[in-house]
Amino acid sequence: MDDEELDRLVGKLSTAQKVRLLTGATTWRTAAEPAVGLRPVVTSDGPAGVRGEAWDERSPSALLPSASAIGALWDEELTEELGGLLAREALRKGVDVVLAPTLNLHRTPLGGRHFECFSEDPELAGRTGAALVRGIQAHGVAATAKHYVANDSETDRLTVDVRVAERALREVYLAPFEAAVAAGVWAVMAGYNGVNGTTMAASPLLTDPLKTDWAFDGLVLSDWGAVRSVEAPARAALDLAMPGPGGPWAEGLLRAVEDGRVPESAVDDKVRRLLRLAGRVGALGRPGRGSPPAAAARPTATTAGPAACPTAGPSVGPNTACPSAGPTTGPSAGSTTRPTPGPAPGPAAAASGDPIAGPTARVLLRRAVAAGSVLLHNRDLLPLDAERLSSVAVIGTHAAHPRLQGGGSAGVFPDTVVTPLDGIRARLRGRAEVRHVPGPAAPAPPPPLGVDRCRDPATGHPGVLLRLLDADGRELAAEHRLTGRVLEPELVPGSHTVEISALLTPQTPGEWTFAVGGFGRMSLTVDGRPLLDGRYPQDVDDPAVVHVNPPRRTARTVLGAGRTVHLVARRELVPGSGRATTVSAAPPEPEARAALAAAVAAARACDAAIVVVGTTEHDETEGYDRTDLRLATPQNALVRAVAAANPRTAVVLNSGSPVELPWRDEIGALLLAWFPGQEAGTGLADVLFGAAEPGGRLPTTWAASLADAPVTITRPADGRLAYPEGLHIGHRAWLRAGRVPAYWFGHGLGYTTWEYDAVDAPGEVRAGADVTVRVHLRNTGRRPGREVVQLYLARPDSALDRPYRWFATHATVHAPPGARVTATLRIPARAFRHWSPEDTAWRTEPGGYEILVGRSAGDIRVRTVTMVGTEA
Repeated sequence: MDDEELDRLVGKLSTAQKVRLLTGATTWRTAAEPAVGLRPVVTSDGPAGVRGEAWDERSPSALLPSASAIGALWDEELTEELGGLLAREALRKGVDVVLAPTLNLHRTPLGGRHFECFSEDPELAGRTGAALVRGIQAHGVAATAKHYVANDSETDRLTVDVRVAERALREVYLAPFEAAVAAGVWAVMAGYNGVNGTTMAASPLLTDPLKTDWAFDGLVLSDWGAVRSVEAPARAALDLAMPGPGGPWAEGLLRAVEDGRVPESAVDDKVRRLLRLAGRVGALGRPGRGSPPAAAARPTATTAGPAACPTAGPSVGPNTACPSAGPTTGPSAGSTTRPTPGPAPGPAAAASGDPIAGPTARVLLRRAVAAGSVLLHNRDLLPLDAERLSSVAVIGTHAAHPRLQGGGSAGVFPDTVVTPLDGIRARLRGRAEVRHVPGPAAPAPPPPLGVDRCRDPATGHPGVLLRLLDADGRELAAEHRLTGRVLEPELVPGSHTVEISALLTPQTPGEWTFAVGGFGRMSLTVDGRPLLDGRYPQDVDDPAVVHVNPPRRTARTVLGAGRTVHLVARRELVPGSGRATTVSAAPPEPEARAALAAAVAAARACDAAIVVVGTTEHDETEGYDRTDLRLATPQNALVRAVAAANPRTAVVLNSGSPVELPWRDEIGALLLAWFPGQEAGTGLADVLFGAAEPGGRLPTTWAASLADAPVTITRPADGRLAYPEGLHIGHRAWLRAGRVPAYWFGHGLGYTTWEYDAVDAPGEVRAGADVTVRVHLRNTGRRPGREVVQLYLARPDSALDRPYRWFATHATVHAPPGARVTATLRIPARAFRHWSPEDTAWRTEPGGYEILVGRSAGDIRVRTVTMVGTEA
């Protein structure tokens, strides 16, 4: 749609109509405007999967590996394919705008949302993000580059003011967003944080460089609840305030325009950009994805009359809109919709009514697991030969209950999950015995009730019963759910209390741990006996905590094996505190010494041992930064004991970000699986038993200990978080400090070896030109393999503050054993340039640049020098 047509449409709207379009109509939708043929534009979180408009386990999604795992691919073609899968999932769920990719950087290993970002390096993050953007938008679905900009940690994330020098801002933190814009991204999300004194929703950075220097013609939307005033964001280049229907713009923008405090021309530009986005995703001028399929309706009763939403209030973030607000139709007050008897609904009963991602998607996700897995260490143990094994010990709770995704707003409900234990058993079925021993339990919150552990008291089907009660305890509505983690119970008028109940038949006797999550008055009974009853005030306003991961209050009681008990948890709804309610249960933990002894005995008795360890919900989640890099006790002791019992011990690490590995030199092999998504087990089994080569390379540098890491500060001082390291983050900081990490940026082993022979580069190039470099290498191993050839630049005699060396580009090659191959790499002209604050422009310093080629930032194999000429 051209600008002339957009101007014509904008001209048809009154000021009031235009202003109404600039605040969301619901939590996830924009407003419709029939006068110009505009339907709602539907958004959804999307970094690891497209959830859709509701947190509902009955509407499952394909679950991709975490962004840090995608960053480890170093494969833009495969990343584009994954973007295409996200787009197909969006189309299936009626979503127009996927809120991904996250382009913030791994500035420090303590960042709580590390798993949701690609890399420590701006070039790698930019290339990966651009590939994902291309993959998503090729299908007519918008991608969203977020969180613009310098939103790199979680502590005080709603209010923190990041102080970063202009050159570092341009060269490091803005660079991935510039790459996304160059790739044609249709939307950019402004973060919660401020930069250099101005909140991002009102930042001049939204104009310059985003809309001027980069010529971004898409939509700038706020993070959910990030708009806190009327005039400053409206005069700035923010276009859309989310969510709705309330908010500062909904309540005050029209008056501000009428009073002349906000120019109507600014409103016109915002509307023009919204309409342009709508045209791109098919929401303008024709029916599309704005109306969900009829099958999306859930069996919850509604009541006629205006609804008073108990969640309305000053809280910020997603899910603040009440779905029952406004006139509704349905049964009369006090009536109830009961779960219908019959077959229990399973995960495949998606609310969308469409089939979930099928075999083709699962094959892609399986490939991605193997391609992103990083072999950090290998003493000729991997791959294991399934034909020569008679028994394998699989040890660790993460083997049967892995972390597939990080915590926070990006979470989805996968329809199927293959655990590492499942994958190993399937691979060795009919060949070797697989013995699983959980080992000592790592401290972690009890998991939500699920279909594997409890039944609905009303129907007996696996799952729980969700009821909505009025202030007198009368049932207003009821429905069957598959989990005790209900983040968005669909409220009806008069809703006062959320109740979740279940029948639990313990298989393990002893002291069980229960937990109820939420705010306000909460209670928990077991067979009518109170375990918990109290008032728990909301002491945080972070939307990820309030609406996604509310604090859990725990209680314990002794249960007997085989004796069914009736659990009833209640949470009263309090204005402004959301409606998320969770109920969890965990059996008694095994005695630690006995569990460790059982693991050691299994390892000693088997031909090989595979130990799966990883982080817990305490470690990696939105809303919190980490305070250390340690694995939860007693996982380190478990690895050491098993390795001592069997030298053929491989460790699979299940984490989204760096952890300390004090035993890394004591084991046979170490495979980093990240948060691998729903096909974890199939992809990992392919790697462990040699059906696929581990293709990943580290997108971030791993410290041996937190004390060694050069950049670690995440806590603001007086509301400000300084970035004193400037350009020097990640491997740049390690090189500048002269420190050696456990594993360098770019590190990763395959199942063969490579010899680098030579590098060919032009002796002289003109400033502003790309440079082509050729690297000659040979596969010196016994297997075919893939090598990621990495190129770094250095400018030892620079008059400027520069990194010791910096990553510039990479290429991949494949070769059979003994074959020679040439990698062709293109160094983009931007790799030589620097930002000049004095000139407010990019400049290229003339002179000699070292071209360094190798396997990681710390493993350089060949080098040469190129002279860059003076700028014209």
